[in-house]
Amino acid sequence: MNIRGTIDRPLTHDPKKQAPMKPSTSEPAGSAIPDFATTGATDSRQNRTREMQLIPEALARAHMHERLHQAERERQAVRLAAARRMQRRAERASMRARRALAMAVMQ
Repeated sequence: MNIRGTIDRPLTHDPKKQAPMKPSTSEPAGSAIPDFATTGATDSRQNRTREMQLIPEALARAHMHERLHQAERERQAVRLAAARRMQRRAERASMRARRALAMAVMQ
């Protein structure tokens, strides 16, 4: 089975194994700027590809980190609301106790 690769789905991702680019007939020969620094170009391209492949993982990790912080902040807000509610309840009970004590002393 001889299947050709396309631009979107190349047969291989290794640039050394891909077919070389053919010169365009619409441009005059020698019009392109020559590539001076070709040494290590494939290595940097491979590293860049590896980094680009790791970007979604880094984004997902950052997203989960932010979601964990947000959940912790929400839990802290719920605890604070419950503490305030209990404090108000304790203050009302204290006021009732004071009133009952004052009524007992007055009689």
